[in-house]
Amino acid sequence: MRTKKIFKITVDDSCSFLRLDKFLSKNNEIASRSRAAQLIDAGCVSIDEEPHKVLKSSYKVSPGEIFVIELPVDTETSSLVPLEVALDIIYEDEDLLVVNKPAGMVVHPAAGHAHDTLVNALIHNVKNLSMGFGENRPGIVHRLDRDTSGLLVVAKNDFAQDSLAKQFQKKTVHRIYKALVHGHPKSPSGTIQSYLVRHPQDRKRFASEKLSASSIPQGKKAITHYKVLQNYSCGLSLIECQLETGRTHQIRVHMSESQHPIVADFIYGSKGRLKNLKSVHLRAAIQQLSRIALHAEQLG
Repeated sequence: MRTKKIFKITVDDSCSFLRLDKFLSKNNEIASRSRAAQLIDAGCVSIDEEPHKVLKSSYKVSPGEIFVIELPVDTETSSLVPLEVALDIIYEDEDLLVVNKPAGMVVHPAAGHAHDTLVNALIHNVKNLSMGFGENRPGIVHRLDRDTSGLLVVAKNDFAQDSLAKQFQKKTVHRIYKALVHGHPKSPSGTIQSYLVRHPQDRKRFASEKLSASSIPQGKKAITHYKVLQNYSCGLSLIECQLETGRTHQIRVHMSESQHPIVADFIYGSKGRLKNLKSVHLRAAIQQLSRIALHAEQLG
């Protein structure tokens, strides 16, 4: 049976003035410019605040614009399977809830994770969730990496989802993480800023774009403010990171490139730093960890 999946996409600063078809192709539900162009030509794409405006693929998007997508779907293949697992719900009211996501859990269904995600657990535990951003992402406003634990806000209705999405887009949401890293940072606090792109040799990783004085950045701007909370004699440090932007793997990349990779983050350099730890028992313990030492502690 064919029906329509209606969801919304908000333009952030990194996509400023892109063609509409190119912007939409970045969404996993659409995935290609040709598919985006088909949807635009069929009248399945509109601007949230100007629903009657006729759009073309060449339309240039602006930061803050919200596009409404009506995506034809097969309901037999798009249905989500509830996951019967208890959730650690920190706060809940009639509009939203805040959940403490465990490390190792993917936020929403993707390749290789169709039935074991936070979304699958949410539809089992929560009666009403916003469907504004698509059937495969009910209630989802932002994400945490699979290997990161911590607080994530979930919208229970479209009003809450729109409001929260705008707050994230305007960068008014305060997100603070705790991380255990290798080494002792020279400065007790600082700011790391770069443009993140896919790693040229490994598409599963990200890296800061290498820029010359005349280069025009192609990556997404990423800003991390950090503060050292404690230096330990064993060769590790506890730090606090506040995100000004929220890019995939942002803290992991920034700490790795500053020569202080997150403990047990073997994708971003922790393994190479184990030899610097004097304690054999500590090295062995870190190698046995099934998660990285990064936790989203505060959200507000």
